[in-house]
Amino acid sequence: MPDLSASLHKQDLGHFRIVAEFWGLELESTETQSALEELCASLLDLEAVSETLEVLPAEARSALNALTIADGKIEWASFARKYGDIREMGAGKRDRERPYLKPASTSEFLFYRALIGKAFFESDKGSQEFAYIPEDLLEIINEVNADDVPPAPSAEALGRLATPVEKAFEIPATDFILDDATTYLAALRIGHESKSHFKRDLSALLTTAGIIKNDGLHPEAVKKFLEIPRPEALGMLYQAWLNSITFDELRLIPSILCEGEWKNQPQVTREFLMNLIHDLPQDKWWSIPAFVKAVKEKFPDYQRPAGDYDSWFIKRSADGQFLRGFAYWDLVDGALIKYVIQTLHTLGKVDLAAPEQGKEATAVKVLSKAKGQKSDTPQPSTFDTKIIVSSNGRITVPRTFSRTVRYQLARFCEWDEPKGDDYFYRVTAESLKRATEQGLKAEQLLAMLVKYTKEAVPPATVKALKRWDANGAEARVESLLVLRVSKPEIMEEMRRSRAGKYFGEMLSPTAVIVKGGAIQKVLAELAELGLLAEVKE
Repeated sequence: MPDLSASLHKQDLGHFRIVAEFWGLELESTETQSALEELCASLLDLEAVSETLEVLPAEARSALNALTIADGKIEWASFARKYGDIREMGAGKRDRERPYLKPASTSEFLFYRALIGKAFFESDKGSQEFAYIPEDLLEIINEVNADDVPPAPSAEALGRLATPVEKAFEIPATDFILDDATTYLAALRIGHESKSHFKRDLSALLTTAGIIKNDGLHPEAVKKFLEIPRPEALGMLYQAWLNSITFDELRLIPSILCEGEWKNQPQVTREFLMNLIHDLPQDKWWSIPAFVKAVKEKFPDYQRPAGDYDSWFIKRSADGQFLRGFAYWDLVDGALIKYVIQTLHTLGKVDLAAPEQGKEATAVKVLSKAKGQKSDTPQPSTFDTKIIVSSNGRITVPRTFSRTVRYQLARFCEWDEPKGDDYFYRVTAESLKRATEQGLKAEQLLAMLVKYTKEAVPPATVKALKRWDANGAEARVESLLVLRVSKPEIMEEMRRSRAGKYFGEMLSPTAVIVKGGAIQKVLAELAELGLLAEVKE
């Protein structure tokens, strides 16, 4: 960074005298260069700097502290957004309007005291404009601060307690993500596309935990995840998320689309937000809107290097509008804070609340360590549940049952929609055929059902599974096109015509199956024979 002399060398004698007056000095030099040298010699004095810092207003001292913490420079866009801009004007206008007497901003206040400068420096993004403290002056400021280090402020929660309206409808934390993960893994295992369209964040979470690799399953990791107790499995997912450098919350927010080759730092951002969330009082309802607002006011650039709001290509999902600039902070940076809080809820660490059911969460309660690690689901040693199989082949599996067993059952069955705390499956010829193609046998399913229903499998289901292993499918239900005529003679005439090649199995002297996709050709041939056929759906 430039030193004080380089920072001031473009200024005129009038500017030097303004600076000197604020420092309580009187310049004797009447030439610009000699005045610059005299001013710098006077300003770069430990005692003078200490006295000047002592009388600075709180906001000016805060701005200088922010710069010193950032090694003396902050991108100008970010600095000016918080501390204001500096009005550009020539010497004549300056001397007429005297802006230094009534500075329009903290930045302007510091500028006319030579405590900050404004210049372009090279950065990772190319040439960028920065606010900076002249290098030699920074060394003295750091020395002054080292001799007078203020006590570290105690951690203070951002925001406020939630209002009764904000916490009206409580949404307790659960460990249901373990059940969703079991369903998703089973869908991937059997290639059940219609059942595998879960949220992107679940897939990303299982990937970062090493359970999924390149959209495929990691067998040993799946086995371990399904077998370990629920609290341990939930903790495993939490730790994988907390420490991941690849789980990118910003790119998973459903309301925005991130495009381009720019990169952010999700793990660094997550750690920063988690520190703020950890400062919230435990087991008390806290306002989410107030928390987000406080982060915006105090740490607006928490995920933006040097306050860059223009180089990230982010669009609104609803209409494709680009969200560039600080004006869209709430839609991007604010949304990310809410997403992190929602993830903590999904992982069982916080309760949420909303004004009413179905509304966006407006309050959060950080659970104490004991509560946050406790699974809401009793462990196998403390409950007595079983699988229920009905005579029509429908299988009911309680949510609290072994995830490993439900994962295996899902490979043999068709899936019905879950209701409440129950999952429903059906044994069909198609599902058994798919299982057979994966090397599974119906006798394995039967053994599982006998074991986990406590030998309460209906005789019809036992018989059906045994016959499948012996004979495969013995019955078939199809949707067929059937041509019926009024007399056998007509059928014979049609069979001898060109229409006959489109016929399949004869059902009776007056009825025949029409091959798939051939109905219009048959109707055309019938018309050639002088017959008009009626088509019924």
